Amino acid sequence: MAIDIPLAAGSFLVAIIVGLTGMGGGALMTPMMLLFFNVPPLAAVSSDLVASAVMKPIGGVVHMRRGTVNLRLVAWLCAGSVPAAFCGVFAARAFGDGERVQEVVKYALGVALLLAVVGLVAKAWMSRDDGRGKASADLSSIVVHPIPTLLVGMIGGLVVGISSVGSGSLIIVALLALYPALKANQLVGTDLVQAVPLVASAALGHLLFGDFQLSITTSLLVGSIPGVYIGARISAWAPGGVIRALLAVVLLASALKLLGVGNTALMWAVGGMAVAGAVAWSLLRNRGGAQAGVAGEAGEGVQGAGSGVEAGVPPRGVR
Repeated sequence: MAIDIPLAAGSFLVAIIVGLTGMGGGALMTPMMLLFFNVPPLAAVSSDLVASAVMKPIGGVVHMRRGTVNLRLVAWLCAGSVPAAFCGVFAARAFGDGERVQEVVKYALGVALLLAVVGLVAKAWMSRDDGRGKASADLSSIVVHPIPTLLVGMIGGLVVGISSVGSGSLIIVALLALYPALKANQLVGTDLVQAVPLVASAALGHLLFGDFQLSITTSLLVGSIPGVYIGARISAWAPGGVIRALLAVVLLASALKLLGVGNTALMWAVGGMAVAGAVAWSLLRNRGGAQAGVAGEAGEGVQGAGSGVEAGVPPRGVR
């Protein structure tokens, strides 16, 4: 079985981004296979899911050992996502065989990528540092909301089963909205562990009824395993905010291309998003700087008052 060197190199680059940001695996890997390597949509989704099923348990074990996983959340998410992911394969197949189902999967992937972009923006907005700070709760004190969590799992599982996108980018945003007290590493750990049975269920469905190709999956693993490791090492010092912004732009471009948007409209959309992102980042940065300045002036005022008393200078009006 020959290894596709260009595909392995592409998966290596994508895996570095995944290691840096913790998301974007299916959202980048599958479009890459479609747009640059002409892999049929269903084969791309199937191969990516099987490769993810091999890779995700590694990270899940690490987070379990670190105690950053809420197992009750994992259980409720999996109760909805595992059967929904398996059924997602049937949902894709329900549209028929051949070119028709391939087109359905392609457009479903485009819509899922747009949702992933919205999720990335929402995650950045909800987790932004606005200077007020946020108290983080211990895992044992988190109150689990069963019904909303179950629904998140069902919707996320269905999207993953059809398109391979969402186990990281969509579900983690929903968790952030439902459980804002979770720390960042708890969010990532819980999402990663629940993604193991989710992706395994979707991969099993595609193995049985999809268009899995072993040679494609092997090439993906050859590139992605070292890429994820290197990306995780780099993430210790790389600016995560900038990388996530670039990831959002890439996802938007991939989504519009999959949905058949022309090159001119694609360039305008991506350029508009880049400008809007730069403006939003500048406003948030100025807001943070202004708040820091107010805090600094208040601190200097207190320090100055204390210095005057210590130096024997009486307060104003007392002579």
